[in-house]
Amino acid sequence: MPPHRNAYRPVVMSARGVVTSAHPLASMAGVRMLLQGGNAVDAAVAVAASLNVVEPFMSGVGGVGLMLISRGGGRERHVLDFIGTAPNASTTTGVTEADLAGGPKSCATPGNLAGWLAAHERFGSLPRATVLGPAITMAEDGVPLTWKNVEFFEKARETLRRSAEAERLYLGHGGPRPGGVVTYRDLAATLRQVAEGGAEAFYRGPIAQAIARSVREAGGWIDESDLAAFAPVWREPATITYRGLDVASMPPPFSAFQMLETLNVLEGFDVRGWGHDSVEYLHHLIETIKLATADRLAYAYSPDAPIRGLLAKAYAASQRARITGRAQPSEGERFNRDRLPGQIAEGHPAKFENEQTTHFACADADGTVVSVTQTLGAPFGSGFAVPGTGIVLNNILKWMDLAPESPNVVRPGHKAVSMMSPTQVYRDGRFLLSIGTPGSYGILQTTTQMLVNVLDFGMNVQEAIEAPRVRVYRDRLVDAEARIPAATLDGLRARGHEVNLIDDWSWIVGGGQGVMRDPESGALMAGADPRRDGYALAV
Repeated sequence: MPPHRNAYRPVVMSARGVVTSAHPLASMAGVRMLLQGGNAVDAAVAVAASLNVVEPFMSGVGGVGLMLISRGGGRERHVLDFIGTAPNASTTTGVTEADLAGGPKSCATPGNLAGWLAAHERFGSLPRATVLGPAITMAEDGVPLTWKNVEFFEKARETLRRSAEAERLYLGHGGPRPGGVVTYRDLAATLRQVAEGGAEAFYRGPIAQAIARSVREAGGWIDESDLAAFAPVWREPATITYRGLDVASMPPPFSAFQMLETLNVLEGFDVRGWGHDSVEYLHHLIETIKLATADRLAYAYSPDAPIRGLLAKAYAASQRARITGRAQPSEGERFNRDRLPGQIAEGHPAKFENEQTTHFACADADGTVVSVTQTLGAPFGSGFAVPGTGIVLNNILKWMDLAPESPNVVRPGHKAVSMMSPTQVYRDGRFLLSIGTPGSYGILQTTTQMLVNVLDFGMNVQEAIEAPRVRVYRDRLVDAEARIPAATLDGLRARGHEVNLIDDWSWIVGGGQGVMRDPESGALMAGADPRRDGYALAV
């Protein structure tokens, strides 16, 4: 048995504040802000910037992200969208899938820096230089590479060879090795300029000029006008009720509705009665994910996605009725013009309109909770680094299509429909839980499983993160962590699922971080995912 009830790590608790992220030094950066009298937003910006240094393969100023902020104990809720758009010069003409997979044509306008600063300007309390300070110091003085860092560096060698500057930044220093100390002084200089001049310095000053010039010279699309025009957008969260609780996540044009629809359908089943990791639970979870995925592929890219219908309880009931005792074929995680025989089709949510890639979280004693998911797209994004800046640009256009019939086709100004889904749960209007994960299309599946682990199976936040997971793909293929009981996996195969065993603890199914609040005492409890370098700390 694991040493901490059903978890290998303890839940980190405090009455004053907690921070959980994908790296202990990033979490410590957030804790430092809380100790200096800052709030959870100050902590979140410090964490976000620090991850650029200690987890550069997952996020950075060249990436994009989404943020959910609740204040006043959960009564006030805000979504901040800092997803960049396809550049004005983007086109499908003469473009290949390889062009979108990486390199200078794969980059959407970077949004992370603008998002961090917009949140800080509205809700932060410490000076901008203070919240960026830990990242600047680590980039200048150096940080040791972890074993997990080196694993990602080695796997990304081909990506990093897309530009000589990326090779210099990340494959220099004698080559990556655990315990080797690396510095990123160009990045520190960039962050110092931002600390002094704000978003203007990045999006309209010398940094913007350097980005546009290097991308243009390499044959890419981003120019100074794309950068100058970018601005984060404040939105209202999309919210459902689940077993009497409010679950809030990202609204359209993003894809969190797949996760919310999955919960709506599962609400009509006796999930707790089936038991965690049972054949009955996992079969119904998998089939529900397929239904909701078909809806995402059909509706997420529409400018007027029928969100009220998609999240209606009556629609969930109609979807629930489509589930049988056998595995059904699915289109998969992304658009595919080749149809499978008997493939699950999207439902018809319009009929119900009138029915009413890292993640981290910070919470403070005053009742502010910040949940953030941000990404470069793939490990080290485009692999294209801007000389003299320390910036690696994202490859978000990889998640767009070249097929003209796809609603997600590459076109100027198009915003990639992100799967990132930072989520919070409230009981009687009070914050209860924050959960989120990286993982591309798998985000929407992993987030659901962690939520159900808490809300149906009564797990604490660390148990919910550590519990084994599945991921659903095209046709009847399912990845399953090998810790799931063999009898359950055999039962799924008997129902027609094609089960592919992955590692006991696999990054393929995400790297979740979470925060909970004890409803009676108000104590904050944080958990972090051992599948990566996740670490939770408390004040």
